[in-house]
Amino acid sequence: MIITVPATSANLGPGFDCLGLAFDYRNTIEIVPSSFFSVSVKGEGARFLKTRGGNIFLNIFNEVHEKLTGDRGVYRFRFENRIPISRGLGSSSAVIVSAITAAYAMAGQPIDKGAILDRALIYESHPDNIAPATHGGFNVAVAKNGHVNCITTPMDTQLRAVVVIPDKPISTRASRNALPRKLPLAEAAQNVGRASLMVAAMMNRQYDLLRVASEDRYHQHVRMKLLPALFGVQKTALENGALMSTLSGSGSSFFSLAQDPQSAETIASAIKRRFGRFRVEIFEFDNDGVAVSE
Repeated sequence: MIITVPATSANLGPGFDCLGLAFDYRNTIEIVPSSFFSVSVKGEGARFLKTRGGNIFLNIFNEVHEKLTGDRGVYRFRFENRIPISRGLGSSSAVIVSAITAAYAMAGQPIDKGAILDRALIYESHPDNIAPATHGGFNVAVAKNGHVNCITTPMDTQLRAVVVIPDKPISTRASRNALPRKLPLAEAAQNVGRASLMVAAMMNRQYDLLRVASEDRYHQHVRMKLLPALFGVQKTALENGALMSTLSGSGSSFFSLAQDPQSAETIASAIKRRFGRFRVEIFEFDNDGVAVSE
């Protein structure tokens, strides 16, 4: 089996822990029945993911496969990882979703994405990344009683993502610990309103509303202070035509939405000129989510 899973961006400004979308930038896992266990890893994290005990994918795959079949089986695993680790692009959610999907596939079970998403919630308590990793597209997802309630809408194929990947990570734990424990009612109301506006704008393709809709009063400013150059990245993107520009997850990557390929090139070039040490990528969006092929 070959399993591929996309990178994702969560929060999208005010949609804390509930909004996310998927990029067409994928990790690939090849799994072959074998007489002996083996692992090979190329790309991101290759130095750290080869051992059975230290590979989260293998741990989840074995656990789920055993629950489905009664045994773990013996397989050869080949990983080609493209999603940067600890950069706010959903690398851990990609691992979780692909491992569960792989276990279902190798056990001969139907690929029920709703069931896969619910099982992913065991390993990742917030559905904002696991939902787009599973379904692709733009997702609104909330969890209740172990079930992910999710609505997905495809992303317009003309849109492009300009993703800035800094040379430094931001620790998810550190950034979450920096968040305020209380929020004034007026600011909380603004976030609810903007998150609601973003959902409506995305689903109705009224992209002119996204700059206002993407404003955040809760987490983004605090997290960006951990890497102040991100304020300049955001300003540069918006000044050069980005429809919206937000921290990707907890960072350190930054996501900007471009209305077409030409606009994406303009935004990317402006950011590269000012922030030459940062990696800048242009991605199409993914509307398929995790996928399996033989």
